[in-house]
Amino acid sequence: MSFPCYSAYKDSGVEWLGEVPQGWDLKPIKTISTINDEVLPESTAGDFELNYVDIGSVSLDAGIEKTEAFCFKDAPSRARRLVKHGDIVVSTVRTYLKAIAAIKNPIENMIVSTGFAVIRPKPDVYISHFAKYSLQSLNFVDEVISRSTGISYPAINATDLIRIRIPVPSIAEQTTIAAFLDCETAKIDNLINKQKKLIELLKEKRQAVISTAVTKGLNPHAPMKESGVEWLGKVPEHWEVKPLKTVILKIIDNRGRTPPFGDEGIAMLEVKQITEGVKYPSDSFEKFVPESILKNFEREKVKENDILITTVGATSGKCVLVNKNPNYFIAQNVVGIRVISTVESTYLWYMMSSDFFYHSLIRINKSNTIDNLKVSIFINNLCTTPSLEEQTTIVAFLDQETAKIDNLIQQAQKATTLLQERRTALISAAVTGKIDVRNKSLPASL
Repeated sequence: MSFPCYSAYKDSGVEWLGEVPQGWDLKPIKTISTINDEVLPESTAGDFELNYVDIGSVSLDAGIEKTEAFCFKDAPSRARRLVKHGDIVVSTVRTYLKAIAAIKNPIENMIVSTGFAVIRPKPDVYISHFAKYSLQSLNFVDEVISRSTGISYPAINATDLIRIRIPVPSIAEQTTIAAFLDCETAKIDNLINKQKKLIELLKEKRQAVISTAVTKGLNPHAPMKESGVEWLGKVPEHWEVKPLKTVILKIIDNRGRTPPFGDEGIAMLEVKQITEGVKYPSDSFEKFVPESILKNFEREKVKENDILITTVGATSGKCVLVNKNPNYFIAQNVVGIRVISTVESTYLWYMMSSDFFYHSLIRINKSNTIDNLKVSIFINNLCTTPSLEEQTTIVAFLDQETAKIDNLIQQAQKATTLLQERRTALISAAVTGKIDVRNKSLPASL
């Protein structure tokens, strides 16, 4: 869909805006809204129950994604800013996260971090409906980031934030633009949600293909036997089901040692470089062990075809296969295993990546999660071991099938990204007057 431009423009006098429609005003945020109007006093009763929103719980695309319930006495010291319907919260710390969200029908006692500036539009000049798009436009977000100071923790002072000048059309035009964006972004969001649902379905299919192959094999007519494990059921008659430790030749573990780091040397592989469903670890290394101390850390160095598994955090139990010619050590909370010659490492990686293996880890850990996975528990988990020849056949099959699914996932992810970019561009163009949407027809309900 293409949109016309306004008939006449003027120089805004603001570099990041360029020209704006003739008749639009340029005003500092502080003249069209108030900021941080209400705070929770220190005299608040300790048992007062609040729902807290921190910086990490807000994103530009999804808005407020979660809240945490606290009693005031137990709440973080930053839990102080009161919000109400129609406010817009703009993060003034870690501005690169783009944590900006409109407050719409908030749950009772919602309190946001003092890391947010709470913008409350003055309805006679700047309506909330338009403001939520205006303050989430790419132009404004980029300007906030560019004015932030600090490298590791960039921030902008709230007084500097509200000095930023933004385009302000008439109230009638703000209403029209906001209604148009409601309609168009809803269409785009619907398409995005469909792509995300497709991605989840493809991931489920990927897991189902892997789990079936490593627990039932590829021959649907093969004679089966009871595995002796209730939740595993039957396995091919000629397969073995035994503890993982019986196929491990060596465990690679730094046993909690943390070496000094330098700007160069051998890379250190950390938990964050191990991603669920990805065969090899990321090579975006951030820490390095100087060559002068390498001899003291040889036991943490991995070899091609070793398998690495994470032992802490949300990704605990996720694993990757060490790729060709590795040149890194493993950090804390990552354990490597080297398998015996009668086991194909890639087969074992697929088996350890399966839902069967992951959920069995949860069972033997006697918990609903495995946020802290002990090596002693991990190596006692059961694994399926067909013959080496059959393992190789299963690997070839799974390499082919997962590649097809991964390609479809990548296509859906690309489509999602393009739609999100389209959404962002449309909002920015409309609220800065680069396109004229006043004559676009809208559903009667709007």
